[in-house]
Amino acid sequence: MQWSDQAIILGIRRHGESSVIAEVMTSGHGRHLGLVRSGRSRAMQPVLQPGNSVEVTWRARLDEHLGEFRVEPLQLRAARLMETATSVYGIQALGALLRLLPERDPHPHLYEALAVIVDHLQDPADAGELFVRFELAVLNDLGFGLDLSECAATGGHDELVYVSPKSGRAVSREAGAPYAERMLALPAFLSGGHKAADHESLAAAFHLTAYFLNRHVYEPRGVDASSAREGFVHATLKALKSASPSAA
Repeated sequence: MQWSDQAIILGIRRHGESSVIAEVMTSGHGRHLGLVRSGRSRAMQPVLQPGNSVEVTWRARLDEHLGEFRVEPLQLRAARLMETATSVYGIQALGALLRLLPERDPHPHLYEALAVIVDHLQDPADAGELFVRFELAVLNDLGFGLDLSECAATGGHDELVYVSPKSGRAVSREAGAPYAERMLALPAFLSGGHKAADHESLAAAFHLTAYFLNRHVYEPRGVDASSAREGFVHATLKALKSASPSAA
């Protein structure tokens, strides 16, 4: 068994004296593990860092075996990703999200999205918006997608400002007014508007995705959300608040 694919490093763990088991997100083979011999060598350590893009060749006798990776560097981002709190926490939180999906289950659109996000993790506004959209995509792939395109009550597309906590569908301002206290806020940047994400809208978006991840994924599985997500959310909102005109 053998294949080659582009991948992004999610993490590694030690194996024996000199090898590591690398976890990567591939373009066509999903999240995949593989043994990297001499992965702790001076030459390989800088390559096998989370966020780096690599070319991997996987070999194994049988498809169900762990197998071995041969790794070639393509784009080394790890040093840059250590420069800000948003990028340090962000790459860890993205890896935790991808671990919610079955191993070796292809999700090429998530790989493409991941490749975009890791190049924007240092910009809090871009990183925050892209991260929320990534969480929505993961929810969708897990079978719990939100429908934010039209009002659940009227079918309209205007003034979508709420999300029903029961159905995960958007609700217009007028239709949701009687139940406003029980509704979740729908930020404008997620409802088809052209307004960029800011501190307030990102805070609401993080709350929205956390609610449905907890309800549909973490609580049923009996696990806690990644602490890296909390760190990423805090760092992103803090950076945006500091950069806002009112904070000057």
